[in-house]
Amino acid sequence: MTLFDLRTWTLRRRIVALVITVAVLLGALGVFAAFTAARNNRQLDDVLNRASPMRAAGESLYTALVDQETGIRGYAISGDETNLQPYQGGLAQERTMIARIESLLRPGDADIRNSLAVVQQRTNAWRAQVADPVLRTIRTRGPAAGRAQIDAASTGPFNEVRIAINTMQAQISALRARSADAAGQSSRTMVAIQIAAAAIIVLAGALLLLLLDRLVSRPVVKLAEQVREVAAGDYDRHIESGGSPELAGLSRDVDAMRRKIADELSEVREARAQIEWVNEQLKAQAEELTRSNRDLEQFAYVASHDLQEPLRKVASFCQLLQRRYAGQLDERADQYIAFAVDGAQRMQRLINDLLAFSRIGRLTAGFTEVDLNKVLTDVAAQLDAPAEITWSGLPTVEGEEPLLATLFVNLIGNSLKFRRPDVPPAVTVSAALEDDEWHINVRDNGIGIEAEFADKVFVIFQRLHARDAYEGTGIGLAIVKKIVEYHGGRIWLDLDVEEGTSINFTLPVLPGAPEIPAQETLKEVTA
Repeated sequence: MTLFDLRTWTLRRRIVALVITVAVLLGALGVFAAFTAARNNRQLDDVLNRASPMRAAGESLYTALVDQETGIRGYAISGDETNLQPYQGGLAQERTMIARIESLLRPGDADIRNSLAVVQQRTNAWRAQVADPVLRTIRTRGPAAGRAQIDAASTGPFNEVRIAINTMQAQISALRARSADAAGQSSRTMVAIQIAAAAIIVLAGALLLLLLDRLVSRPVVKLAEQVREVAAGDYDRHIESGGSPELAGLSRDVDAMRRKIADELSEVREARAQIEWVNEQLKAQAEELTRSNRDLEQFAYVASHDLQEPLRKVASFCQLLQRRYAGQLDERADQYIAFAVDGAQRMQRLINDLLAFSRIGRLTAGFTEVDLNKVLTDVAAQLDAPAEITWSGLPTVEGEEPLLATLFVNLIGNSLKFRRPDVPPAVTVSAALEDDEWHINVRDNGIGIEAEFADKVFVIFQRLHARDAYEGTGIGLAIVKKIVEYHGGRIWLDLDVEEGTSINFTLPVLPGAPEIPAQETLKEVTA
C-alpha cells in the first residue's frame, strides 16, 4: 500500500483531493486572469487616456500652426495688429498642445517623442525663416513689402512642419492600433480564462458525480439489494460491496451482523425445536396429569361414598355391639370391640382429612379480599377453647376465606393440642409487611418442636408423638403448607424461640393495599 494507491483512498480523501485540485487550477486561472485584466486595463488606458487624447492634441497642434500661418498672411495683407491675433493664439495653443502631448508620453514612446521633437524643430525653423522675418518687414517697411516677402518665400519649411506632424500622428495612430489590438487580445484571453474555469467546474462536477456514482450510489444500491434478500429470509446470503473503503467496511459490518443473526437464529431454531419437544412432553404429561386427576377425583368419590359407606356400617355395628353387649362378654371381647370402634373412627378421620387435603386448589371458589381479623374472630369462636388467643396488625389479603380459616384452625388447634401441662395455653398471631409480602407469625407457649423435626412437621401423615399421647391424623400441618403455597406463599418453622412453637408463613400483598401499622388491632379471646 502506498500513498498513491487510489484503491485505498477513502471517499472523503478523494473528494478533498478533487476539491484541492480544482481550487489550485481555479486559483492559477484567477491569478492569470488578474494579470490579464491589469494588462487589459493598461491597454485600454493607452487607447482611451493616451493615444486618443494624444492624437487630438496633435490635430490641435497642427491647427495652431495653421492659425499661425494664417495670422501672418492676414497681418501682411492689412498691416492691422488685430489680424495678428490668430498667430499669437496659435503660439499659445502650440505650447499647450506640446505640453499636453509630452505629459501623455511614457518611456516606451521614444518614436513619438522623437517625432514631437522634429515637429518642434521644424516649427522653430519655419518661424525663424518665414514668420519672424515677415513680421519685422511689415513693421519696418509696411504690408506690401511683407506680402512681397511672403510671395518670394518658399513653402518648403511649412510643408516640412506638416510632414513632421503627419508622421507624429501616424505614430500615435500606430500606438492606438497596437493598444487596441492588445486590449482585444486581452479580452479574448479573459473570455478563454472564463471558458476554461467553467470547463474545469463542469469537469469537476462530472468527476464528482462519477465518483459518487461509482463509490456510493451503485455500491449502496447493490448493498441494499443484498440486505433486502437477507431480510426476506436468505440469511446465508453473503453480503459484499465495492465502492469506497467506508462502504466496504460497512458491508463487512453488515455481513458480520448477518452472520451473528444467522447464528442466533440457528440457536433459536434449535431452542424452538427443543421447546416444541418439551411442549409435546408437557402436553403428554398434562394429558397424563388430567387422567391422573380424573382418577384422583374418581378415587375421592369412591373414598367419600363407596369406602365410607361400609366403614360407617362397620363403625355403627361395632358401636352397637359395644352398647348392647358391654359386660356380657369377657373383658378381652370388650377390649377388642373398643379397638374396632376406635379403628373405624380413626379411618373415617383419615379419609376425611385426605379428602380435604386433595381438594385444596382443585375445588376452588375463586379468590376474594379476605380480612384476616374477621377470620381470626370466627376461628376463635369456632375453637371455643380455654385459651388466650390474641392477634394484632392483621391485613386484608386476597385468597379463599374458607381455606384461610382452615389454615388458622389447624395452626391454633395444634397450639391448643400440644400445650404444656398446668400452663394455660396462649397463642399470639402477628403480621408485618416486608418487601411485597406479608410475614405472618403464629406463636404459642406449648411444648414446642425439636429442631431435628423441622423438616418433617409439614410432611403428610408425619407424627412426632405416639398415637395415644395426642390424637390426630398427622395431616394438619401438611394441609396448612398446601394452603399457604396455593395462595403463593411459603411456610417455615422458626427455631430461634426459647419456648413454645413459632411458625411463619407469607401471603402476597393485596395490590394497592396500604401498610397496616403495628398494634392497630388487638383482640383477646379467653374461654
